[in-house]
Amino acid sequence: MIKRLAHVCIGATDLDATERFYCSGLGLKKAFDFIRGGKTVGFYLEVAENSYIEVFRQDELQPNAKFPISHMCFEVHDIDPVRRHLTAQGYAVTEKKLGADHSWQAWTADPSGVRIEFHQYTEKSTQLTGENCILD
Repeated sequence: MIKRLAHVCIGATDLDATERFYCSGLGLKKAFDFIRGGKTVGFYLEVAENSYIEVFRQDELQPNAKFPISHMCFEVHDIDPVRRHLTAQGYAVTEKKLGADHSWQAWTADPSGVRIEFHQYTEKSTQLTGENCILD
């Protein structure tokens, strides 16, 4: 019934800084803008084929929206070059560590505070083995 995650919608307090972070920092491609009254109020970012992040200026979201997203997670081939690239672009990123799910992980946040996790799977990653992940 469900084919794939179509998009995640996030609010942004600064559209330009958010675009720089996702495009220059993470290497995503802007797919298109949302225009209202001749002004850009948001945009779509292509993560992968048919997979997007939808970004709206925070005041364009529903008045009661409160950043309901805990975090987003991107699978990467190798966390080390991702960490080096983000650091070189001036963004803070945590050291990598092996999580309880046996996946390497590192964390950063976009300019509006949306937390972003990176996963590098191992042969023991529960995402691949299907085993339960035991949290201590």
